Amino acid sequence: MAAKAATSFIFMLFFLSTACHAKLSSSFYKKSCPKAESTIRAAIRAAIARERRMAASLIRLHFHDCFVQGCDASILLDETSSIQSEKTAGPNDKSVRGYEVIDKAKSKVEKICPGVVSCADIIAVAARDASAYVGGPSWAVKLGRRDSTTASRDLANTDLPAFTESLDKLTSRFQKKGLTARDMVALSGSHTIGQAQCFTFRDRIYNASNIDAGFASTRKRRCPRTGGQANPAPLDLVTPNSFDNKYFKNLMRNKGLLHSDQVLFSGGSTDSIVTEYSRNPAKFSSDFASAMIKMGNIHPLTGSAGQIRRICSAVN
Repeated sequence: MAAKAATSFIFMLFFLSTACHAKLSSSFYKKSCPKAESTIRAAIRAAIARERRMAASLIRLHFHDCFVQGCDASILLDETSSIQSEKTAGPNDKSVRGYEVIDKAKSKVEKICPGVVSCADIIAVAARDASAYVGGPSWAVKLGRRDSTTASRDLANTDLPAFTESLDKLTSRFQKKGLTARDMVALSGSHTIGQAQCFTFRDRIYNASNIDAGFASTRKRRCPRTGGQANPAPLDLVTPNSFDNKYFKNLMRNKGLLHSDQVLFSGGSTDSIVTEYSRNPAKFSSDFASAMIKMGNIHPLTGSAGQIRRICSAVN
């Protein structure tokens, strides 16, 4: 009896260990919800067809989710008496977009597979589909994440990179998440389809010395010295709606809009990577896809951890 009990105990420990450390897999929903990815893709394509810049917003949403508590959809939770929503954190407030797109994709998936597909996985798939829709790379998204039952406004305020930070600080932030400097530069390349608000680049266009004068003059038209805080501007003026390597070519000409963009090519350790991507768009696309896969694997909840939310903005 003792031997049998010991065997059962060991089996239970193994089961619990497996449940807590289950690996993500691109075929996770193959049997439980085979039409999950195609359903999400249709919703994402419809959203981007209505508003092209939504592609960049969905990629950024995935990034801002994964850098806080891991890729667990905590960024989607609304404020409650017990949850401090990440939506109102400094880096996210009136800046991060796409929540309603994820909500719509979730509602469509719930109709065919109720309680099966997590919001965290929908965010990850949405980022991939957004990239592909605007000419960027596609990749096999590893799935099986579960949704957090908590959020952290404090971590969102401290863990997300800021547009004012130095190269060393940015590199350190990414390294803490298991991402290399090359991953950081590749991921930054998605800014080729992004936009920024005036207050984030005003100091650079009026006071920086390492900025192209004509570029700065053009940007001042939409960003006065005072007022116009939220005025949007494309990070890439050349091909703002296409996922390409123009972002890196712009940096080499001192045409990075944000300080945190231009520091990637400013005589530092990442100059060679920027140069490489500016000359080799295929390498940039390949590295971007690899970096997105790595980012999507930051501390996911798997097995029995967390839950599968029925509504992405609220805990069940």
